Amino acid sequence: MAARGSCPGCGSAALVEDSHYAQQQLVCAACGCVLAEGLLTTTYAEEEHLREVAYSQSTGQKEQLSRCLQRGIRRVQDLCKVLQLPTVFEETAVSYVQRALQHPSFHLVSLEKKELLGGCCVFVTCRQHNWPLTMGTICSLLYAKQELFASVYLSLQKELGLSVPALSLADLVKTHLNSFRLFQHAADIPAPFVENKEKVVARTMQIVELASETWLVTGRHPIPIVTAAAFLSWQSLQPAARLACTLARFCKLAGVDLPPPAHLRLKELLEILLRMASQLAWLRVFNMDKKTVVKHIGDLLQHRIFLLKNAFCPEDEEEQRAAAPGEASPGSPGAAGGAAQGEGCPSGGKRRPLLPPCLINPRKRLRTAAPSASDSAITGEEPISDSEIEQYLRGPEEIRAFRKAQAW
Repeated sequence: MAARGSCPGCGSAALVEDSHYAQQQLVCAACGCVLAEGLLTTTYAEEEHLREVAYSQSTGQKEQLSRCLQRGIRRVQDLCKVLQLPTVFEETAVSYVQRALQHPSFHLVSLEKKELLGGCCVFVTCRQHNWPLTMGTICSLLYAKQELFASVYLSLQKELGLSVPALSLADLVKTHLNSFRLFQHAADIPAPFVENKEKVVARTMQIVELASETWLVTGRHPIPIVTAAAFLSWQSLQPAARLACTLARFCKLAGVDLPPPAHLRLKELLEILLRMASQLAWLRVFNMDKKTVVKHIGDLLQHRIFLLKNAFCPEDEEEQRAAAPGEASPGSPGAAGGAAQGEGCPSGGKRRPLLPPCLINPRKRLRTAAPSASDSAITGEEPISDSEIEQYLRGPEEIRAFRKAQAW
């Protein structure tokens, strides 16, 4: 169908309206020049007023997603499906990955780090919604190293200014025990080893709280402590059939990895339980050891506050005993060292202050190198600088702390 006017390119008046691909265009029939394009779709702003705009200004042209962003969104959606997260979580994680990939700080990072951005966004979303999810779970799904994942996670949190609450120890216990295979019958798990999940979780949380009150959690990785606590709680529910089971076999049957420090955390927990058992009147007649004390964990946890108060003396009382040099008190160095290394204490046994394990069993210090010729020439008459003289001045509090250190 012919139209009025002339072509600005060749001057021909043969102008027609072409509906090629269902889009109205004004085209010159002589040279093929497109004089005007039709109205195809609208932008988000124009849609509110129901006005049509040209295709070059439409959403289909200007708001196309890049291939990298499409892959990031797809990866987030796949992770949310695997973890069975609610739809709200998925929407929040997708918005985070869009912000991250559009941020200049993540434009030039390696492809490996871009692959982990989606997992970091899911991890941040779960933490913000108080959904118990560990970094190890995400890393196992992405086949990623935890060190690299942690670096990307910290960068994401810093660049986007995200507020991420820390995961509480109780939530971590529930999350870690969800992966255990001992809560349902299976062909490779003996029937006496299957236990009710709620009972194991409840007692494990009590043991972890006991570990927190006795300095066994501070500065330690939580997974070995939770593993050792879960092993003790599982044993104490049916001790007759489970005392012969080792920690390594327990982890193998549960289908979880055995953290190397878990044996040390188990030993420390048993030492605390033995000292608490020595304060119960009906347990003093037994010769308690690390195996028999497991049978009475329920009673020990029930009277936990009373037993901890009686089994460990406060630090101020220990300072008073250390200040008396001529008395062979229960707080003397030999008594404290023997109580720390022994498995238990007898009826009315010696008490020691409740201290972190690093103070009870300090690591061996490295041997100093042999003095050189210049050091041996020091006579002690050299002047002391102002910065060094403060090291030789001690107040009353420092003197008491120094005496306490000498007593240990």
